[in-house]
Amino acid sequence: MSAKVRPLADKVLVKRTEAASITKGGIVLPDSAKEKPRRGEVIALGNGKLLNDGTRSDFQVKVGDQVLFSAYGGSEIKVDGEELLILEESEILAVLA
Repeated sequence: MSAKVRPLADKVLVKRTEAASITKGGIVLPDSAKEKPRRGEVIALGNGKLLNDGTRSDFQVKVGDQVLFSAYGGSEIKVDGEELLILEESEILAVLA
């Protein structure tokens, strides 16, 4: 999949994790009531932000990292029917250990 979409510069391609369909209390949520998850897995990276000296910055995340990101950040795209998110690295809030 990530071979079909290659992010540029400091962009990161993320696959959202599935939203919970049952609450901790056991209530089943319909699709319309689910919040879009703000957690996902990094599946591809750009080649880094171009710095003033002509070099590229290193990413703080790597492919396979589980990350938390801003609720309204990024651009949603569909590839082969699968929803993905292209974020700037700065929109990633944390890497989950």
